[in-house]
Amino acid sequence: MDGSGNALAEVGEVHPGTTAVPAPHAGTTPSPGLRTTLRRLSAAQKGAAGAPLYSRFVNRPLGRLFAALAHSAGLTPNAVTALSATATATGVALLALVSPSVPMGLAVAACLVVGYALDAADGQLARLRGGGSPAGEWLDHMVDAAKASSLHLAVLVGLYRFTDVDGAWLLVPLGYCVVDAVTYFGTMLNEALRAQHGAPTRAARTSQPAGIGRSVLTLPTDYGLLACTFVLFGWTGLFVPVYTVLFLAAAGFLALASVKWYREMGRLPR
Repeated sequence: MDGSGNALAEVGEVHPGTTAVPAPHAGTTPSPGLRTTLRRLSAAQKGAAGAPLYSRFVNRPLGRLFAALAHSAGLTPNAVTALSATATATGVALLALVSPSVPMGLAVAACLVVGYALDAADGQLARLRGGGSPAGEWLDHMVDAAKASSLHLAVLVGLYRFTDVDGAWLLVPLGYCVVDAVTYFGTMLNEALRAQHGAPTRAARTSQPAGIGRSVLTLPTDYGLLACTFVLFGWTGLFVPVYTVLFLAAAGFLALASVKWYREMGRLPR
């Protein structure tokens, strides 16, 4: 998730009207090679302003590769969204249904990382095909909303069923679930209100030049970093404190961002 610094960083389908990837010149093959497709995608990458470090330098390039492969396979953006949802749902199910172990933690992290990269790929594929659709954007946001809450609820279930952690620690995934859900809602509401009142939206702001400083500062709130921490799930005594630190970072971000968002909304024309 760039504007919110977490799972909201990657929007799968592009907004209607977003500039599409330039198509090949007339007379060229309709299915360019993988390298050509990657170059076209790279030339039309959305702005990096506000994007956390992992999302900016790992997830987007990986998503670009998946988008090129999906294009070569003839997949639609919605099909890639479905693959992203499947990968993420598999990781979530493992957390809730399988006893923690090192292989299980690696599998969960792999599922979440792949799901996140595919979440970036569907929007890039949409641009490659000429632009996204309202239905595709709706589907992508619905999948993201389900992911934002179900992941932490699965952590709660898994810790309760398979570990002997103190009950107080179970409040952490509950709090994380609330924080991510509110952050997601706030980000979407901000965009809707800005567009409604004629203010620049996040898409316009992220087209500006981006420095590295904010990407580093928002790394603790990056969904990609959270996904990677599940490699530690087999070592519960190590995973829980790391997960708690990321929760505190996300909660702190939401608290600061909420003040900023409220002031921005107050400056919008009535």
